[in-house]
Amino acid sequence: MQYQPQAVRPTAGHQCARPSPAEMLHVQVCSNDELSFLMEAHDGLSATIAQRSGFKGLWASGLSIASSLGYRDANEASWSQLVQSVERIVDSTELPVLVDGDGGFGNFNNARLLARKLRQAGAAGVSLEDSCFPKLNSLIGERHPLADIDEFSGRLRAAKDAVAENLVLVARIEALIAGHGLNEAILRAHAYADAGADAILIHSRKSTADEMLSFVTEWRNRLPVVIVPTTYYRTPVSAYRDARISTVVWANQSMRAAAAAMRRVCDSIAAQESVASIEPQIAPLSEIFELLRYDELAVAEKQYLQPR
Repeated sequence: MQYQPQAVRPTAGHQCARPSPAEMLHVQVCSNDELSFLMEAHDGLSATIAQRSGFKGLWASGLSIASSLGYRDANEASWSQLVQSVERIVDSTELPVLVDGDGGFGNFNNARLLARKLRQAGAAGVSLEDSCFPKLNSLIGERHPLADIDEFSGRLRAAKDAVAENLVLVARIEALIAGHGLNEAILRAHAYADAGADAILIHSRKSTADEMLSFVTEWRNRLPVVIVPTTYYRTPVSAYRDARISTVVWANQSMRAAAAAMRRVCDSIAAQESVASIEPQIAPLSEIFELLRYDELAVAEKQYLQPR
């Protein structure tokens, strides 16, 4: 059965009200009509830059947020640190934010607590993966243990019940990553759809998209499909459109770009004991001031600090 997204109905008396973050994300993620793209963000600045580049939605990356805090992507950062980072991302843009919530940081109770706190922070959605706590980044190691299907389905139901329709719930399947094959991935996808997921994120570590596309063909769009082509980045986007995939997540590129740029600049300054040669290669302060809207502060000062 092909998924048919429900039309968002305006609240009575608010026919022209701005859509909620969840409604905006629902349009992007829960539709097969047009391929959408979510750009990774790990702090307010990366979120602002993504919005300026024209992206319509953001992925609050667990890997990138952990890395920016100096932690490994192994549940070393706490759920409260994740929520605080998401709050800064949300405050910095007007874009809906889908949060990488790992496995929910524990059992059903932790998952529903995380969902409530993310909703309070202004997130539009959360992705929960069927990993065991503590998780390890999907691209590290082999044969990661998977959560029991029924237990993880309970996490999904608890998160959904905690936030109702106020948060898009994406169920992320790690079966292919863990080497369990297509049949296991399909079995889990059906169970998670029954548990109330709004979309399925199918993850693969292969260097080509074949494994992921096989899942999409077998799944037949019972729910919209989200993908993360970190390892099969050479696949043309047209293949995703042809497969009627709903959403592509560019999951960690901003963080990795920042790390590479900072390394080059720090190495240069340390070697030359000067910043003269690198100044043309880095953003001028004027660009930082413009990104963070220092001009608005000047206008506000005239309004609120100067006597009338």
